[in-house]
Amino acid sequence: MNDTIAALLAHRSVRAYAPDPVPAGTLEALVAAAQSAPTSSNLQTWSVLTVDDKATRKSLAAIARGQKHIEECPLFLVWLADLSRLEELGRRKSASTDALPYLEPFMFAMIDAALAAQNATVALESLGLGSVYIGALRNNPTEVARLLGLPPNVMAVFGHCIGYPDPERPAAVKPRLPQNVVLHRERYTAPSQPAIDSYDERLAAFQQSEGMATVGWSKMALERVGGIAALTGRDRIREEINTLGFELR
Repeated sequence: MNDTIAALLAHRSVRAYAPDPVPAGTLEALVAAAQSAPTSSNLQTWSVLTVDDKATRKSLAAIARGQKHIEECPLFLVWLADLSRLEELGRRKSASTDALPYLEPFMFAMIDAALAAQNATVALESLGLGSVYIGALRNNPTEVARLLGLPPNVMAVFGHCIGYPDPERPAAVKPRLPQNVVLHRERYTAPSQPAIDSYDERLAAFQQSEGMATVGWSKMALERVGGIAALTGRDRIREEINTLGFELR
């Protein structure tokens, strides 16, 4: 155990923020930390966009099914999978970019964006800030792209609410699956039912303490994957990705 590991284990999703603004220079420090994250072949196929405009934030919150913290947080970022730079570089250099429409470049752009954002999250938490990711921006990627003026071959991977946690509405650390469910040695092994049952009990206790619906993990997870409606529009994401110019093959 050390300070870094302790900080990682203390991570929590923060959805309630104090009104204090993020200090000057913080954004740039977070982006510097993000740029130090691993990136596939040093291609750096991600970008990040700040959103301050109240009307735009309100529209993004509506896409995210009414997540008001998008409107309320002091700093809102949108992390982007960005292949447009490579496409533009090819045009400028009269070089082929025939590999860009394939699935692999899109995958490493998504991974690059996620790694960069997580570096930023570790950095912001070290400064006493809190945050929560907003994957629900993928409910309607084409509308998000319109609102943010994204060029072809750029897609919003997720939003990121950032600010000082409101001490009157503290967030707790949500328990995770036990290690013997996610850690495999040499060969993959299916989780034991007692391990899942035990986690259901732990998460249900957490949900009850937070005033949430006490459903445990299994019921919640199965409802999330139980039908197309649970995808909240993301069942169309392949078509939307191609509409945004990626034309995946």
